[in-house]
Amino acid sequence: MSRMKDRTIAISDIHGELDKLRRLLKAAEYNADKDQLILLGDYIDRGAHSREVLDEVIGLKKQGAQVLKGNHEDLMIQALTTKEEQHWYRWVVRNGGDKTLLSYGLFERDLIAKGTGDSFRMPILYAPELWKHLEFVQSLDHYIETDDFIFVHGGVDPELEPASTPPHTLMWIRQPFHNEYKGSKKVVFGHTPTSGLHQDPDNNHVYYGANRIIGIDGGAVFGGQLNALDVTNDIVYYVR
Repeated sequence: MSRMKDRTIAISDIHGELDKLRRLLKAAEYNADKDQLILLGDYIDRGAHSREVLDEVIGLKKQGAQVLKGNHEDLMIQALTTKEEQHWYRWVVRNGGDKTLLSYGLFERDLIAKGTGDSFRMPILYAPELWKHLEFVQSLDHYIETDDFIFVHGGVDPELEPASTPPHTLMWIRQPFHNEYKGSKKVVFGHTPTSGLHQDPDNNHVYYGANRIIGIDGGAVFGGQLNALDVTNDIVYYVR
């Protein structure tokens, strides 16, 4: 019978910030043997070290961390598997996927797609580790539910149980969840920078909503901070 963990620690929206992730785990004195780490998604895009962060996440998962899928992993999957123009440009041009691809040793010239519409052809990407990482992110779950908490990237549908909610909603939802959630369990989520939830551009700390929602995305890749929430003891660690 496995031993109960001393702490459950949640982190979200790393976005290629490898140094911040490592410093945060050190600040929290994370110990894989004693602590249950839950990562809520968005490991990639916008930051310079997305490949390295995914390597780190894979290693943490092997040590026992539970790892969820975020909307940026969803963007990556859609772009690389459907090979459709809208998905490619939505990821690479609009949401920082170019930084992710460059982290695999590709160059700007390697990312140039050809044609539009029916003639669209995405570039051939010679990066074996990229395709291994794609398989990894495809395998990830969308939420974790315990007796007292729900852990998820974007949020939950206020009208549905998580098990009945489409994965897209769990990764992408914002305001309907923020404003209308009335469930009895606390929901720990990322996706929406806490500065927006606080309505204060300088406040990147964990957000505690009156309706039992807890936002932990400190906007690290935008110059904010990377937060870790010890839900067992209600202690927050962060690095900038």
